[in-house]
Amino acid sequence: MSSTLTENVRKTVLENGLTVLTKEVHTAPVVTVQVWYQVGSRNEEPGVNGIAHQLEHMMFKGTLNRPIQFGRLFSALGSDSNAFTSYDQTAYYGTVERNKLKALLVLEADRMQNSQIEPEQLASEKRVVISELQGYENSPEYRLNRAVMQAVFPNHAYGLPVGGTKADVEKFEVEQVQKYYRNFYTPDNAVLVIVGDFQTANTLEIIKEVFGKLPKNSAEKRVLSAESKASLSTQYSALRTPIVLREPGAGGLLQVVYPLPDANQPDVPALDVMDYIFTEGRNSRLHQALVESGLANEVTASVTSLRESGWYEVLVTAGSKQDLKKIDSVLSSAIANVAEKGVTSEEVERAKTQLTADVILSNRDITSQAMRLGNDQTTAGDYRYTDRYLAAVHLVKPTDIVAVINKYLTKEARTVGFFEPTQKQITEVGDKPDSAHTTENFSPVVPGLFSEVMKYLPPVDLVTDALLAVVDISEAASHRASASGREDIAQILPQQFKFTNGLRILLLPDNSTPTVTLSGHIQAGTEFDPDNKAGLAAFVAENLLNGTNSKDVLTIAKVLAQRGASLDFQSYREGVHIEGDSLAEDLPILLEILADVFKNCTFPIKELELHRQQTLTDLQQELDEPSEVARRIFVQSIYPKKHPLHSFPTEASLQQVQRQDVIDFKAKHYRPDTTVLALVGDFDLDIVRSLIKNKFGNWEVNGQAPTLKYPPVPMPQKIVSVNRVLPGKAQAVTYMGCTGINRYDPRFHAALVLNQILGGDTLSSRLGAQVRDRQGLSYGIYSYFQAGKNAGTFLIEMQTSPEDSIKAIASTRQILQQIHQQGVTALEVETAKRTLISNYNVSLANPEELADRILMNEVYELDKVELHSFTDKIQKVTLAQVNQAARELLHPDQIVVVTAGPSV
Repeated sequence: MSSTLTENVRKTVLENGLTVLTKEVHTAPVVTVQVWYQVGSRNEEPGVNGIAHQLEHMMFKGTLNRPIQFGRLFSALGSDSNAFTSYDQTAYYGTVERNKLKALLVLEADRMQNSQIEPEQLASEKRVVISELQGYENSPEYRLNRAVMQAVFPNHAYGLPVGGTKADVEKFEVEQVQKYYRNFYTPDNAVLVIVGDFQTANTLEIIKEVFGKLPKNSAEKRVLSAESKASLSTQYSALRTPIVLREPGAGGLLQVVYPLPDANQPDVPALDVMDYIFTEGRNSRLHQALVESGLANEVTASVTSLRESGWYEVLVTAGSKQDLKKIDSVLSSAIANVAEKGVTSEEVERAKTQLTADVILSNRDITSQAMRLGNDQTTAGDYRYTDRYLAAVHLVKPTDIVAVINKYLTKEARTVGFFEPTQKQITEVGDKPDSAHTTENFSPVVPGLFSEVMKYLPPVDLVTDALLAVVDISEAASHRASASGREDIAQILPQQFKFTNGLRILLLPDNSTPTVTLSGHIQAGTEFDPDNKAGLAAFVAENLLNGTNSKDVLTIAKVLAQRGASLDFQSYREGVHIEGDSLAEDLPILLEILADVFKNCTFPIKELELHRQQTLTDLQQELDEPSEVARRIFVQSIYPKKHPLHSFPTEASLQQVQRQDVIDFKAKHYRPDTTVLALVGDFDLDIVRSLIKNKFGNWEVNGQAPTLKYPPVPMPQKIVSVNRVLPGKAQAVTYMGCTGINRYDPRFHAALVLNQILGGDTLSSRLGAQVRDRQGLSYGIYSYFQAGKNAGTFLIEMQTSPEDSIKAIASTRQILQQIHQQGVTALEVETAKRTLISNYNVSLANPEELADRILMNEVYELDKVELHSFTDKIQKVTLAQVNQAARELLHPDQIVVVTAGPSV
């Protein structure tokens, strides 16, 4: 395990106090750069709650040297960049091709010292933050958690919401934020983490050159009044009576929080093993007591271990019409039962295996490895924390589990919260929305000058620039294929096999980590749902693991859990996606379970009925979410009845589904000749091919595979506008768009470039720059061309404050009009192409994204070299092609606009 986490990690501390962690990983020509500041909501107090989060937003607004939105610079580099604020830290991260390493370092050093925090920009970004907070407020889980945590930590900043409160954010002044920045954004309060394909010695010289001259904090003590207050009072509080929220919402919730010690305390590993025993998988104690009994729809839990303390949080989603007090009683009894009677050695070993496998499987890509190092260094003060932690997990015994339950999960220590919904539960969204015609006229605006981006972009090593992407990809692949030397590009393409029953297999060995990723597709998606039984395809996919001729549901769950492996089936319009992960040695077990459920699943009636009740409860919750309501109305406003994309599950359609329907659908649509499996990981090609042939070769096929032809859909003749009001919501979600293109459309690659310019990035795109960054009207705004085997949808999605929705929609239509009529610029096209190529190269370094890419290329029956020719096709897109796509695919006066949430 240590070889995949902290082996080869080098720690260096510069003279100015900057801690640098470097780790060479040469499996792909990419590198991740992360800067972690040791400041978060822990350093706040009531009145300035959310200032760390507000500053994180301001750090993208530009510097004295580069007065430009940094998101545009990151996008031009093709960097997969973002940031987050947490309790103990604020982190900024970007993953790029290796030749962009120095450019990222220059940008991070610049904003560590020179960020501009101006009144106008702060006012705009405060609106964005408030929009983000309103999005959280839409969730009953968030509102309940906030109330419970404030009760648990009444005198400590851990009881404050990390993002802040609207009341505090509205009061932030420029001087406050500037002072916070000067206080905490200094090299001696930061950790720089670099993981990927670089040479340590050269890179450390560059780091010293770029960061070494930055001054450390001259203040003797970096302390806020909140921190001094926190150090005086880290005790917890437990309420004797439950907190009860009676507010609009879809279903009941129970939350229980127990205070725990900080990350470095020796009980933490045993607490995490305890959590897995309680809530991980079908065999877990709380799942059995609450979900299998029908009392609850779902139970989740987590151990949070932070710098100054921690907590154990259990969240239960109540089953339909179930009493929260009864659920709480059963939960308490289940925990007391474990404390009294103990746990078995088998349970402990299974939980330890699952936990360890989860750590390994979640650290396969370089971004995640760097995240682990940065979090360990800033939370626990030691980048080797996870190594020590896993060694301690290995030693946990059954008696340790009982000890930590008796020590921490006492009735006296817990704080309980109930969420009791007050509104009538919604069971479906109206099929035919009200329509309204709007006739705004917009005057074109001049797009932001993209020459600015090139002016402020740090220099890049052009010898291996993103435009020469094939060179980098081939080298990445040669690392995968062989430990030494560059190999011919054809040798690193996945090996393709087709069995006599029609099953297609793609295999790509990659020994960079001792794991295997399985990605699969079956042509059995929701497009095949009967009109009156919408939800049937999902019913089948989600019940496959509920029993076979030889194994019941708990046996299947136990076999996977004992190996720390996972297998999941998710239905969508055009198919069922299969996702599987395991350690390399456990691949035979993963494939054996997959083959067994394909050939022998039995759909026990008891499991089907339990699933039906859970699905009905899930539906109620979905129809309380503005994003889901907006999506449904949007799709049903574009596609007419009888169209495969029109139907969505309703309470009536789910009640119609019978066991025989499930059996018949499975028999008809789950066939080897419509199934594709892709595997990427640490395996021997011949052994795995033989293993798959042995397991799947006798999977029989009868008759012809069902096919479906989508009817053509006309564009709306006018603008259709809908506002669906949902009680108790603070943030509005808007979907707008029309019919789009399929994957085979000759304009596909031009449409990708067009979309990148229009709304592919929420900070650097036209929509992002205008609606979010300049006007502060939306927390997030994106556009997409959903292109599959059949024509998909062009859509724009945004989240706004209700008072800003109409203005944001108008600005969005103005930009659509402008691009439709005037086109885009040559520099925008070149920048977008560089971004798409770089992002693509970075994505291939992640085993899961690589497996999915290989899989879908085969599903779409694309040429086998598509994995590497994709970047060449993007590079060949011309300005004329992009502007032609804009004229033909963007229709600002023929779109559907749906907003759900508060009244706007």
